[in-house]
Amino acid sequence: MSTIKEILTRRPVMATIRVTVPAGAARPSQQLSPALGQYRLNMMAFCKDFNARTQKFKPDTPMAVTITAFKDNTFEFTVKSPSVSWYLKKATGVESGSSRPGHVVASKLSVRHVYEIAKVKQSDPYCQYMPLESICKSVIGTANSMGIKIVKDLD
Repeated sequence: MSTIKEILTRRPVMATIRVTVPAGAARPSQQLSPALGQYRLNMMAFCKDFNARTQKFKPDTPMAVTITAFKDNTFEFTVKSPSVSWYLKKATGVESGSSRPGHVVASKLSVRHVYEIAKVKQSDPYCQYMPLESICKSVIGTANSMGIKIVKDLD
């Protein structure tokens, strides 16, 4: 049950915006300007905050961002780590998955790599309370759907 103070201090939400921005490289560009400008949000403030939060990642790592725009032209945003498919493609060194997953193997990946990807994904707000085993199973499922075979050790 909410208290009266919480109810009175809530800000009305105007919109929720989802964009994918390269880490440390947010600029008022073709991708961000239409998304943020239509809600009259300060693009330079977003770019500075986003670049400060993502400076620990390698440049050009695609980061999923959820921006909550409020009616008083302020915003909050959460940054998620890159998608599992991006990590799998980087770990295997392929440009894309198999055209026929289950029939044609695009590449092989060790269980150790799957574990490392799951450890990184565990820091996401959505996966924060999930057990590591469940995240590993999800990564393996994504790898199978991309035509990447999971092996015990790479030869």
